Amino acid sequence: MSADILHDIATPTTPRVLVTGMPGGGKSSALAELGRRGYRVVDTDDPGWCEYRPYAQPVDALHRGEWHWVEDRMARLLETDDGRPLFVAGRAANQSSFYDRFDAVVLFRAPVEVLLDRVRRRTTNDYGKTPLERAEILTDLAEIEPQLRASCTHVLDANRPLEDVVAGLITVAIGTRRRDIHRR
Repeated sequence: MSADILHDIATPTTPRVLVTGMPGGGKSSALAELGRRGYRVVDTDDPGWCEYRPYAQPVDALHRGEWHWVEDRMARLLETDDGRPLFVAGRAANQSSFYDRFDAVVLFRAPVEVLLDRVRRRTTNDYGKTPLERAEILTDLAEIEPQLRASCTHVLDANRPLEDVVAGLITVAIGTRRRDIHRR
């Protein structure tokens, strides 16, 4: 991407894009590539961004609790602007309370067999390796992904090559910047 385009989408108020979806969707891989290209990125799978809140009474083996973003830390992040577009990746029970602070919410979608294969093969995150965690992914795909689809601003086919997915995210960021310019 040329420096002119990066500058165009980086000033004066930079886009904030949330990338969400199921485990194995490629969120962390896309963020790693965006970070390599100089964009500001935060993967909420990294320590300190989320906390697990167990239910007082677990519903069943699959519904024992929820991950929540650490709200004060996320709020501080979304208040900062270093001149570079910000891409945040993750999925948490309370993420919708932050949607109004993002310029776009992008859902990564891929076929279930792709998600499960990626989770099985990945080496950067152990989640999804056990039968119970794989069952959780399948349950979340049926119960949570429809809610994400209904509330997102964009859907990207995460089954495409990583370069194409990253280009799609950059296009979303550029689009949010251009909409902001036209609103003035």
